[in-house]
Amino acid sequence: MIKHDDIFDTVIRYVTTVILYILLLALIAGLLKIFASLVLMIMGALDGNFVQINFTNVVFSVLTVFILIDLFKAFMDYREHERIRLTYITDATILIVMREVAAGIYAQKIEYEFILSLSALLVVLGAIRVLAIKYSPKETESLSLK
Repeated sequence: MIKHDDIFDTVIRYVTTVILYILLLALIAGLLKIFASLVLMIMGALDGNFVQINFTNVVFSVLTVFILIDLFKAFMDYREHERIRLTYITDATILIVMREVAAGIYAQKIEYEFILSLSALLVVLGAIRVLAIKYSPKETESLSLK
């Protein structure tokens, strides 16, 4: 007899494996893009012909790679422990918000209300991350066993 839980676990394992490979390819592509941008910037600076690749694109690419790394860690953790750690998700979200703030500041097309709302979001996410670390399930289990 076929058990639905076994089918579900198998499908979830295959889906997370595919997503992990996609994230790995995205990480490699992101790193190659960063290195190519840096090489073009250096070669352009040495030749005296400045290429239209500015430093902000490199910063955004680096922040995007960090977001991908956090998502990769979250999926790996889910695959190993079959649970999602709140710290990985909040880290990725904090990086996404920081990337948007940096994009708005560099583009100089950001309004103060938007920066204030993103700052409030960062404060809330930071508080969630601190509480998730302070009251992690592993620590509460070890405290209840004593």
